[in-house]
Amino acid sequence: MSIKIRKAEQKDSGLVSWAMLESSRAGKKVGLFDLIFQCDDDKVLLKKLALLSQTTTKSYCHYSNFLIATEDGKNVGALCGYEPRIATHEILSKALMELGIDESYNKRISDYFLCFPEVGRQTWILDFMEVKDDAHELSVLKELVQKSLLTARLKGYRNVETMVEIGSADVQLTYKKLGFNILEEKQSEYYFETFGRSGIIRLGMHL
Repeated sequence: MSIKIRKAEQKDSGLVSWAMLESSRAGKKVGLFDLIFQCDDDKVLLKKLALLSQTTTKSYCHYSNFLIATEDGKNVGALCGYEPRIATHEILSKALMELGIDESYNKRISDYFLCFPEVGRQTWILDFMEVKDDAHELSVLKELVQKSLLTARLKGYRNVETMVEIGSADVQLTYKKLGFNILEEKQSEYYFETFGRSGIIRLGMHL
């Protein structure tokens, strides 16, 4: 069975929102978007994230930054690849304002910033990488990552990075199999109190 990769379209906002919610939680009860939207109802959160993926302001959460993996005509995975020098945190705030979320959300996720790594302007970022349970995870992720890295090279990028939480051993192992190495590890007691994880590991590779 062949895996095909295509660029996400507006109609894929449902899959994109699922990938964002699943990835941000990574097995935890509380993820970044739970705090941003002050909501723990999955159905409501998915609707809000679907709207976030379609805002006029193109944050890194916009569907246009996503790739979709399909197998036998069925959507089986998604991956976000973006340029942090363009899709800045300020752009995200502007997109959230379109949904009625003011900048006070920054206080709610302040513990996240304690472990959020600095990213160079010449770095391509991978995020929100998720695969459906009934698909072969590594095969799908490999195809998604390779396609995203091709886009990065065409745009002139020579470095790619991503982040995983400390304790997410399976995810970290998957990235290792895909060629990523540990660059940095940040820990914080406050991060642990909020998210139940010790901190964040920054992973990267040269293109």
